[in-house]
Amino acid sequence: MRPGLVAALVSASLLVLGAAPAGEPAPRPLPARMADTGGGTQLITAVAPRAGSTEGRVTWWDRSGGGRWVKAGSAPARFGANGLADGATREQGTNTTPTGLYDLPYAFGIRAAPRGTAYRYRPVRQDSWWCQDNACRAYNRWSEPRPADCRAAEAEHLITYTAQYAHALVVGFNYHRPVRGRGAGIFLHINGRGATAGCVSVPAEAMRRILRWADPEARPHIAIGTSGGATAITRY
Repeated sequence: MRPGLVAALVSASLLVLGAAPAGEPAPRPLPARMADTGGGTQLITAVAPRAGSTEGRVTWWDRSGGGRWVKAGSAPARFGANGLADGATREQGTNTTPTGLYDLPYAFGIRAAPRGTAYRYRPVRQDSWWCQDNACRAYNRWSEPRPADCRAAEAEHLITYTAQYAHALVVGFNYHRPVRGRGAGIFLHINGRGATAGCVSVPAEAMRRILRWADPEARPHIAIGTSGGATAITRY
């Protein structure tokens, strides 16, 4: 084969594989390009291609002593049936996943915590409910039993979600100072049959890996957003 043809084929293969030109620096890890990561040394990023997407990717990261973010794991993710919406203006009942940067108050599950879990883990019982009733004093809170002023139709009976809530993490969206009508019960949980009602979901093994990885001393947060546009994750 002629030398010129060999060189051309090698050059073409590099283009196909997406290889960076020699001497060009590798792109910075996603957390390093974000405006805020929560101040801890662990971060979960949940990224969708566009605001209307129902699928994307969750990645969990560790920050080394030198300040460099290192990927610890990654998995496909699902979002709300109507995509993503700005967390600051999201409305309850829209089946959208709120974008933004949030803490992760605690974990919970119908099944026992995976071996090695350090996070506070609350077991789901027969009378465990998450109230989403805007008129209830326990709005956007776990309650046992369901409060009298929380209508069953406006609450999740947690134990009935046997697949999704086998293991989960509470996302701190609208949690610490709840705004009525903004939304309640946003979690990172295991996949159900399809898109979510507003949560972020991942395969079961990925959820177990995240719970074994999460260290409360590292103050992990979750950043939810799109790869570009008005809800770009780099804004948070």
